[in-house]
Amino acid sequence: MADMSVDLVAVERLLWSGRASFVAAQTTEGEIGILAGHEPLLGQLVEAGTVTIVADSGERIVAAVHGGFFSVTGTSVRVLAESADFAADIDEAAAKAVLADEAASAGAKTKAEGQLRALQKAAEA
Repeated sequence: MADMSVDLVAVERLLWSGRASFVAAQTTEGEIGILAGHEPLLGQLVEAGTVTIVADSGERIVAAVHGGFFSVTGTSVRVLAESADFAADIDEAAAKAVLADEAASAGAKTKAEGQLRALQKAAEA
């Protein structure tokens, strides 16, 4: 199976780097799936979106991403998010509490929405 080099980077840290067979991301133009050999492109990630990576090992990695960009070449995908959280690290109760909190900022609520979307995608496996 053809694979590609993938990096998932947030402003504060490198979250994941490795070889993958598939990457899906939610963009301002809609959700896009990337396989090795894809035409080069540059896309803008949506706020409260998700990125799914299928590593060569078969592991499915889901992350909540909050804004940023991704670039694609025939052999690589670089996801450059403003912030990102692995679905496995998200506290569902805390995210729901933020959404229920009337005093929470719009930015915090948007981030919590993205975290809940990532949890839902991770559960779909």
